[in-house]
Amino acid sequence: MKLIVKVFPEITIKSRPVRKHFIRQLGKNIRTVLRDLDPELRVDGVWDNLEVETKVSEPKALQEMIERLSCTPGIAHFLEINEYPLGDFDDILEKCKQHYADQLPGKIFSVRCKRAGKHAFSSMDVERYVGSQLRQQCGAAGIALKNPDVEVRIEIRDQRLFVIHHQHNAIGGYPLGSLEQTLVLMSGGFDSTVAAYQMMRRGLLTHFCFFNLGGRAHELGVMEVAHYLWQKYGSSHRVLFISVPFEEVVGEILGKVDNSQMGVVLKRMMLRAATRIAEELNIDALVTGEAISQVSSQTLPNLSVIDSATDMLVLRPLVASHKQDIIDTANEIGTAEFAKHMPEYCGVISVNPTTKAKKQRIEHEETRFDMAILERALERATRMTVDRVIDELDQDLQIEEVREALPGQIVIDIRHPDASEDEPLELAGIEVQALPFYAINSRFKELDANRQYLLYCDKGVMSRLHAHHLLSEGHANVRVYRPA
Repeated sequence: MKLIVKVFPEITIKSRPVRKHFIRQLGKNIRTVLRDLDPELRVDGVWDNLEVETKVSEPKALQEMIERLSCTPGIAHFLEINEYPLGDFDDILEKCKQHYADQLPGKIFSVRCKRAGKHAFSSMDVERYVGSQLRQQCGAAGIALKNPDVEVRIEIRDQRLFVIHHQHNAIGGYPLGSLEQTLVLMSGGFDSTVAAYQMMRRGLLTHFCFFNLGGRAHELGVMEVAHYLWQKYGSSHRVLFISVPFEEVVGEILGKVDNSQMGVVLKRMMLRAATRIAEELNIDALVTGEAISQVSSQTLPNLSVIDSATDMLVLRPLVASHKQDIIDTANEIGTAEFAKHMPEYCGVISVNPTTKAKKQRIEHEETRFDMAILERALERATRMTVDRVIDELDQDLQIEEVREALPGQIVIDIRHPDASEDEPLELAGIEVQALPFYAINSRFKELDANRQYLLYCDKGVMSRLHAHHLLSEGHANVRVYRPA
């Protein structure tokens, strides 16, 4: 299969050296993202389009390649093509007939030709000749340039002919790694996950920082969604997942800070901690999912006071976004289900939070705060590459595994709905229920406590993590199903 990758239009208006840098980075990213599917993948081109060629023919692997390219920042769209040496007009006609003859009988169609290089003919000459002959020879109902039933698409590049038979849209943006690094403050909800995606799509290498306010389930949930975002949109680069234990910080705020000022003080403590981490890692900016006046701490006066806690640039890609638009984007990128089922955590909740914080008042409240607690939180912070998050958590889990399900037991398929639909788990005489991993923690309590449940996933890692969490929550009727 051969693909022609069309880069994000903004890249094409850059200066020559910047454009070449972006396209070289995109080529490198494509090789990295697809390397496990085809170690011999060829990616060529440094200026205009990129040509991707693979010898892989297995349909499932090809579909996976298409899915990954569709989610690779920097690609506007890509075309599945057949390549031929350029011949005369009759030869071009024959190649078009090979691919389109079956689609044209009784249909209104058009011919679209793009051309690059020096030729004795124009693109319009090709379109007129091929269009008229296809109409006569293939039983088409007619030709229309607007809203045709079928588009016959070809490209001529120097002495090569490309016949296009599929176009796949992608997410656009700049190639990941072509710009600077950022540290996104992740809660795992709608806002922070969409903000992280926006940064990744803009080509910024995005690391994840989670402030744990006291919930192991919440930490696990954020790890899962961070891993999902990285795997789907950013796997061309390794980035960090950093977890900062903030329970003591919350306790200090609850005990020392005036109720109305708590939310602003907490955000300032997070920015201070994130700034220290970013400076140690040579990261250029912080990212949050805040939007103007979505909650009380996000009014303009409050955001101004919050930002004054750091000299580092704070980016807010969603600052003027409406909540429903954010939710719609989360649905599009696949993080909405995570956000909907993100475990609750105990945070700082003000009864009457201020919406017009004063810097002097906040600084006065912070004089009561023992900054040694913030230092301890930073010392206890954990760092790991996001691709190792799941494996690292799995190392110390002692969970009973079952090789064969018995009658009366229920196997719960916790894979993503797409995976469970594509390859359903079917076991003779055994009840199988689908309950995605992002919903298992919140919905397990609804199940019959008198039944025994076996959690299943492809690799056994996610099922072990969730079994561990459920057991720690007091559910003794959980095991892991790992068929031999």
